[in-house]
Amino acid sequence: MSDTSFDYVIIGAGTAGCLLANRLSANPSKRVLLLEAGRKDDYHWIHIPVGYLYCIGNARTDWLYNTEPDAGLNGRQLRYPRGKTLGGCSSINGMIYMRGQARDYDSWAQATGDANWSWQNCLPAFKKHEDYYKGADAAHGEGGEWRVERQRLRWDILDAFAKAAQESGIPHTEDFNRGDNEGVGYFQVNQKSGWRWNTAKAFLRPICYGRSNFEMWTSAQVMRLVIEQQPDGSKRCTGAHVWTGNEMVTVSAEQEVLLSAGSIGSPQILQLSGIGPAGLLAQHGIPVLHDLPGVGENLQDHLQIRAVFKVNGVTTLNTLANSWWGKMKIGLEYGFKRSGPMSMAPSQLGAFTRSSPDFAYPNIEYHVQPLSLDAFGEPLHSFNAFTASVCNLNPTSRGSVRIRSGKFEDAPAIAPNYLSTPEDRKVAADSLRVTRRIVAQPALAKYEPQEWKPGLQYQSDEELARLAGDIATTIFHPVGTTKMGRDDDPMAVLDSRLRVRGIAGLRVVDAGAMPTITSGNTNSPVLMMAEKAAEWILEAGARTA
Repeated sequence: MSDTSFDYVIIGAGTAGCLLANRLSANPSKRVLLLEAGRKDDYHWIHIPVGYLYCIGNARTDWLYNTEPDAGLNGRQLRYPRGKTLGGCSSINGMIYMRGQARDYDSWAQATGDANWSWQNCLPAFKKHEDYYKGADAAHGEGGEWRVERQRLRWDILDAFAKAAQESGIPHTEDFNRGDNEGVGYFQVNQKSGWRWNTAKAFLRPICYGRSNFEMWTSAQVMRLVIEQQPDGSKRCTGAHVWTGNEMVTVSAEQEVLLSAGSIGSPQILQLSGIGPAGLLAQHGIPVLHDLPGVGENLQDHLQIRAVFKVNGVTTLNTLANSWWGKMKIGLEYGFKRSGPMSMAPSQLGAFTRSSPDFAYPNIEYHVQPLSLDAFGEPLHSFNAFTASVCNLNPTSRGSVRIRSGKFEDAPAIAPNYLSTPEDRKVAADSLRVTRRIVAQPALAKYEPQEWKPGLQYQSDEELARLAGDIATTIFHPVGTTKMGRDDDPMAVLDSRLRVRGIAGLRVVDAGAMPTITSGNTNSPVLMMAEKAAEWILEAGARTA
């Protein structure tokens, strides 16, 4: 066993970890260690946008988690992808740049009692690292590390869906990221000239690699944190035990340990370290160092209901990719132009609207695709079709992430508890009705759309909610498992500066810190959180210097 000392130890080289490493190592007097359980992001499919099809479900890049059987899904289990490589989920996700709604962050400010989390105060952090393709304006930044571009393709069937959505009352929008994302339009993506732009490219290469005070270990999985009792009786995190594949190494942090292992990995590491619900820890023979009942609770996710419609008289990816000529055409277009289907994000067209007039704000999101399949990883259907996936942006269902044993190698039990509240089941049923209303508009009539899944025979709230349980799947946005909150919230794991309550020298900086899920895709909000955390960490470091 060796002992290596740094100023900052960052656990997880994913979305938040890469930005933190960049910002903290900018001070040459601070030694920074970045730990990643996965391998380097040198797998070619990471960088080709359509390569997510080959990264999800691949042990080279994915933790290969599965959920517990879920009553809300009529007993089904779901594949639960999480990135296991440099860049984390930004290396395997849908590349959609989405901040959510201003009200999301204002609600965080209220939940934490800290105005730093208001939309007005989060916007500068979004802009700081942004490189927006249109240049800087009141809502966007230019020249930062995080490239945001337009997609490099359009589809006739998606243009028709967008027009139908407008005919149904959803306004057109060119930009979902100004605080009110209501509307329909093509998503903006984290790509650069047709390549995926992950956080390892953005924040680690080449800047961090050229810094003598920066060190990175890959294939290095944290077994547990080192928590020491101080002379005054308080507890402090001073490092971590790390499994490098053939030995256990103890690393120490003179200033802080930053846990950025994601909303699944971070609560697992805390629980393995004796920080979490006392009953759960005792059940697995782990000494309780700090009883924090909220660790691993409050899991929230976006559940998408995938409605598939057969169409005629228009080409979709189903038939284009089902012939050798079509495959050759797709490959040549990407090879010469970096455009076409190989440059596709999993979803190209988006829409935000209300599931019913009762909502004062958009509460559902569409991801519309010019293709259909039974599930990701399955073959495309042989007929032309499009998929209109819709999710409840603000679910009231809450799940959990809990260790199964005291072994760090064992995956935790992930129980999302989808559709476990009457409110969520009602939104699920109503959102399918909204989908049908859009598809019935004149703009799509010439393509003769037929509902292939779920099927028009399902009409009542009860039938549609049960149907949602049969066909819905995760859109890969787990958050909230180490939420921040006020001092009087017994389930708050973190304070408003992301510091673990009762343990000095330890913060959690990832999607688990969100008290409530954002109204949209969650990757870029995590970068914003990391940007703010980096400022606070550097401020704290300057005070103790």
